[in-house]
This record gives sequence, C-alpha cells and structure tokens, in this order.
Amino acid sequence: MSGVPEPAGPDGPCREVDATLARVFGLFGKRWTGLVLAVLTESPTYYAQLRRAVPGISERMLSERLTELADAGLVVRDVDPGPPLRVRYEVTEAGAALRPALSALARWADEHYPGT
Repeated sequence: MSGVPEPAGPDGPCREVDATLARVFGLFGKRWTGLVLAVLTESPTYYAQLRRAVPGISERMLSERLTELADAGLVVRDVDPGPPLRVRYEVTEAGAALRPALSALARWADEHYPGT
C-alpha cells in the first residue's frame, strides 16, 4: 500500500472484475475457442470438416482448443472405429446452452462492430 488513493469514477472506486466472468474469459478469451464452439453448436462435426470450417486454424491449435472444450464439459469426442478412423465432436447440453449467447454476440457485432 503506497498510501495513494485509488482513482474514483463517478460512482466511486473501480470494482474488481467478477470472478465468474474471469473464469469464462479464461477459456473464451483464447483465440479460436469461440469460433470452434460456434461451428459445433450448429451440428456434430468431424475433425477434418471442423478444420476446414475455421480457416487459418492449425491442426495443433484445433486439437488444443477441442481438448480444452472437452475438459470444460462443453464438447464430447466420439471415435468412429472405421476404417478409416474418424473423430467426431459434438457439444454437450452445456455447450448447446451457449447458442443464444453466440447468436447475441453475432447480432451485436453486426450492429456495433463493423470490424476492419
């Protein structure tokens, strides 16, 4: 503590970020996560199709994001024994519950964030 008072906004000191939002953005703040999830909320998708659906993502990054989404309980992995061996990904109930939020973000971007 330096004894210097915190800058105050119109309603007092700035509040700390909500812990729940910090946890959510720890996952969704990572590049590609939202796009991968947006594709998967539309329908179950095989790995190769998913890679084509998200232009620019590397195989390594896609694998990392899918693992993180599975660990978070938002995606499940299903292996078709083949031949050929194919891996399909599908959102869980928790993942599907994000559809309205993703749609709302897309509408917001159309209205307020034209991009570059």
